[in-house]
Amino acid sequence: FKAEQAEALNRPSLGFQAEAKQVGADTPLGGSRNGRVISGGLNATQSLYNAANSATVDKARRSLAVAQADLAIAEQDLILRVSQAYFDVLAAQDALATAEANKKGISEQLASAKRNFEVGTATITDTREAQAKFDLVSAQVLAAQNDLQTKRAALDQLVGQKGVTPLPLRQVTALRSTSSGSLDDWLAQVEKSPTVSKAQAGLDVAKLETRRTEAGHQPTLDLNGSLGVANNQGKYAMSSLGGEGTARSHSVGVILKWPLYTGGAIQSQVSEALKLEDKARNDLENARRSLTLGTRQAYLGLESGKSRVAALEAAESSSKLALEATQLGYKVGVRVNLDVLNAQTQLFSTQAELAKARYDLLVTSLKLRQAAGSLSAADLDPIDALLKP
Repeated sequence: FKAEQAEALNRPSLGFQAEAKQVGADTPLGGSRNGRVISGGLNATQSLYNAANSATVDKARRSLAVAQADLAIAEQDLILRVSQAYFDVLAAQDALATAEANKKGISEQLASAKRNFEVGTATITDTREAQAKFDLVSAQVLAAQNDLQTKRAALDQLVGQKGVTPLPLRQVTALRSTSSGSLDDWLAQVEKSPTVSKAQAGLDVAKLETRRTEAGHQPTLDLNGSLGVANNQGKYAMSSLGGEGTARSHSVGVILKWPLYTGGAIQSQVSEALKLEDKARNDLENARRSLTLGTRQAYLGLESGKSRVAALEAAESSSKLALEATQLGYKVGVRVNLDVLNAQTQLFSTQAELAKARYDLLVTSLKLRQAAGSLSAADLDPIDALLKP
């Protein structure tokens, strides 16, 4: 709309005006002459030269690029927020599942400790340690349930639907081969980012505003034409307007306006515009630096995320073996009940961390694309392929 409004400054304007009035005049001899005048006419104006209007039109066109960049930024932000909320729900579900599995295992260990105490093969210490672990994990289950409800509500709000059920991952091994490419390649994309495009367009708009204010010192030239008709009646018309009847008039000409002195207003406006232009130039440089830093951090985060997933997968395997060995040692009497409880808790904790690390890896890959300014809905297709149908 702003661009269309600005374009109108270079188009001709046409206006109509009508007037009806009663006129009169007193004569030196004490008499009076009265009459009536009814007139109407068309007036047209076309700008021939107006530097301020030209700058305003260019400024409105460039402002459209700012709005388009804002839209692209908002779309990328929405993609990332929905993806983050989606995987937050999956992570909360996994955290609840591991907490419940841990609770079940501790419950079985607690029952075993009670039976062993009753038959005299274990002390009350084993029972109390198992009970303490059970009470703790029960609280963790409640916290996980509340967290899951919160995460689901956040996702429902973003999607605009209730009861959204995210699909879990089905190809966890494919995460290891996630390609992050070269850091230099990602940094090269920053210049095409909508954030940089917005800042560049903002600088262009500021320059055009400076040009517009500087044009206040320049002349303007307009083409003007008019066509009018007037009907004069009465004694006033006969003596002062050349007689009764209908008179027609027309004119065509140019109007030149040149401000010579405006009290310093234009100089002040130019100074203000130059300061805002400097600010826009600094904003552009800051946008480039911020995106470069964000891209670098996201890239390193993606690389470290892949290493973290691999490390936690190894830790999960080790924790399973450790739990099996501890359970066997407990059966033969070389390990105590607390050792089994700790090994079991360690396994489930590692599994929860591993699940979250996998989700974080996927979100970080999207954050890298957002930082570089290349995130689009198409980037979700490879992630969709990893989810169960």
